[in-house]
Parts: sequence; C-alpha cells; structure tokens
Amino acid sequence: MTTTQLSSTAREAHPAPGRRLVPVSAIAVLGAALGLAACRPAQTLADPAPGKEATSGKAKTMNTVLSKSGYDITPLPKDEVARLAAKLDPEAYRITQKAGTEPAFCGNLLDNKKDGVYTCVVCGLPLFSSEHKFNSGTGWPSFFREVDPAHVTRKVDRAFGMERVEIDCARCGAHLGHVFEDGPKPTGERHCLNSASLKFLEKGAPVPPESQPVKVETAYFAAGCFWGVEHWFKRGPGVLDAVSGYMQGHTDNPTYKDVCSDTTGHAESVKVTYDANRITYRRLVEAFFAMHDPTQLNRQGPDVGDQYRSGIWTVDEGQKKVAEEVLGELKGRKVYGEKAIVTIVEPAKTFWPAEEYHQEYLAKNGASCHVKNPW
Repeated sequence: MTTTQLSSTAREAHPAPGRRLVPVSAIAVLGAALGLAACRPAQTLADPAPGKEATSGKAKTMNTVLSKSGYDITPLPKDEVARLAAKLDPEAYRITQKAGTEPAFCGNLLDNKKDGVYTCVVCGLPLFSSEHKFNSGTGWPSFFREVDPAHVTRKVDRAFGMERVEIDCARCGAHLGHVFEDGPKPTGERHCLNSASLKFLEKGAPVPPESQPVKVETAYFAAGCFWGVEHWFKRGPGVLDAVSGYMQGHTDNPTYKDVCSDTTGHAESVKVTYDANRITYRRLVEAFFAMHDPTQLNRQGPDVGDQYRSGIWTVDEGQKKVAEEVLGELKGRKVYGEKAIVTIVEPAKTFWPAEEYHQEYLAKNGASCHVKNPW
C-alpha cells in the first residue's frame, strides 16, 4: 500500500525562544480592557465557538492520508461515522455497522452490468469498478481487484468457526464483505461484496464531492501568533494540512529569532492546504476572521509587533476577489462596530516553514491561545 501523508509534527516541548510579550502588568490592564488572552498553559486549547465544546489537554491529531489515486482516505472520527451511518436504511446499517451479510442472490447490484464505480454506501469512497466485476456464481457481487488497494482494508475474521479475510472501507470502516483466493487472473482474488454496502455511480452521472479525488489548493493567512491559527485551521473540514511559517518579508530562510528582531518584515503565517471539493476558499476566509480580532494593528492580544499583523496572502486574482468581498461585507455590516479592520490583502510571497517545534505546538504542549474555534 502506497500513500502520501501531509503532516507537520512538533519535536520540542519548551516555549519558543524570543516570543515577545508586553509586561505582565500591561497584560493585566489590556486584558481587562480588551477581553483578550495570551497564549498560555491551560486545559482548553481555545475558547469554544458558540454551541461548541473546547478541546482540552493535548489533543489527538490525525495526519491526512492520500491514496495513490488521489483520494482522502484519512480514517473518519467515530462521531462522523455514526452521523453518516444514521442516514442508512436498516439493512445497510446492519451489514456495514454490524458486519452482517445479505442473503445470496438477493442484492440489487448482483446483476448490474452498467459501466461505473461502486462506492462505499456510508462515506462515498470509490471502492470497486465495473471494469473488474465478474460473475462468480456465488450470489454476491464479485470483483477481482479494488480501484485502489489503499481504499479497502483487510483483517482476519474467525466468526462461525472458520477463518476468512474480511474487507472494510479504509475511510469509514464499513463492513463490505470478504476476499477469497479463488478469483480469475490476473489477481486470483474474489472480492465478495454485499450490495447493501455499496452505492453505484453510473459512468457519466454527477459525482458527489465525497466520491471525488482531492482537489488540492493552497491558502495563506496571518492572524497573530501562528500556534493557534495553525491549530484550528488544521481541524477544519476539508483541510488537508496547516503549517506554521513566515511570509511577506524581504530576507530568505528567516529563523524565528530573525523574525522577532523586527528587521526581516515577515509575518507569522499559516499555509493551509485544502480539498477544494470539500471546503471553499470563502469558508476559509470566514474562519480566518472568526479566529482573531482583525481590528488590532500589528498585534493580537499581548503579542506585539508587525510579525503579528493580520493579513491574507492571496495566490491569484480569484482569491483576492473573495478575500476583498468578505472584507467588504464585514465592513458594511459593521461587525466590529466603529473599529477599523486593519487586515491586509496582498499577493503571497515565499512561504518559509517555521522551525519544527512550532508545528502543532498547542496540541503537543497543552497550551491555549487567543484564537477561537471557527468551525
């Protein structure tokens, strides 16, 4: 199985050297006046958004996993699987969630001879193709290979006093059936499937987002200390990865110490890699504004300096248009009252990744930050 992982992990647990904070006495005054909080040790990672619970302690993270054919096969959280499974009819639920088996010769896809792709009925991941379907005579839809081996997992099944190899959806864990070594060439395998575990997408029919390969696009944002910004972007639905770094300066390969010296012009920024089929650039921009206070000039809370400026660094005219539209709407609705929004929108320059210890800093060290959960 060959997969590509998009990930960034922290290696050190000590605070980053050189982070500049205003004096404690000033923080107390400003905190009371502005209602803002510093990046600090705490049980919660950020204040929860309305109706949402805060994540506590050292949060568990999941690296995005892409299959060789370009699909996101990152295992879904249990609560998401439960949400999707709740939409199934009783038979599909029994088979996919309870490892059931439908009666032979009763499945609605057994005799399907149309061209197309068979996807997981729970999460939509493409699993098998009509190109590899054959009549095994067993009474269940049979295929001699998967569309991508990474899309289907295998495990030993010792139920009913026999040993078989069970096959499940790699993304949501839905039970599909079993695989046997009595199939045709070239694999010699027979993937024996339950029709109720599958959804058929005929060739030429619209393909829903969950059944499409990842459409990878990139966005860049600066909203103060990058620890919290990276943390919450990384957890956005459809976000593949988020990395802390430095942008919009005039020197190459800056270090954190360089950036803190106020001589390089860089801003603490976050590179967001996302699946444009699952989340829009506009939604990312909206999340960016919800995360921080865009009316603060060259600071966020107690972090002071132009490295903490608020900015959207666009990669093309399309992103620029969206960013300016959202900015205009916020100003028009006076979301921040009479305060001026100081967020800068400008073309992205080179992104320089920050040191390893900055990556996923909050999750690794159990700290909290000024940034709020926008999801």
